[in-house]
Amino acid sequence: MLPPILRAKLGSAPANGHSAFLPHIRKLVVEYCDKWPSSANTRTFLLNHIQDVAKQNPHVEVVVRQRAHKEPIVRGFYVNNRDKVVALNGLEVTQIQTKVELLLDSSGAKIKPLKKTVESSTEAARGIWSGLHAERPTL
Repeated sequence: MLPPILRAKLGSAPANGHSAFLPHIRKLVVEYCDKWPSSANTRTFLLNHIQDVAKQNPHVEVVVRQRAHKEPIVRGFYVNNRDKVVALNGLEVTQIQTKVELLLDSSGAKIKPLKKTVESSTEAARGIWSGLHAERPTL
């Protein structure tokens, strides 16, 4: 007699693939001061563009918070339990839009250096060969 198949075993964990896409970002928080002049462009961005960002990204929770007497920032929270923070002081409205898109497109992973030397604990299988130090072949 075969053992019964439990329903929990038939389920699968959602993952990115051919038929499904799970975005990496889950929450976007924009924090600004209502009085400081460094938040003026951020306030303009919030009045004119934040609804468009929220409509284009329905999978992202968009939160706007006041942050009294502090510089404006935008913070992205990701599904891998990491967050990224970008300062918005001194940026124009179009630059703020670019920074928000950068957070929306980011995966939340740590930045890894591309140029990294390879170090091995074992010697190469054939050793190091040099044409200058090799014996001359005899025919």
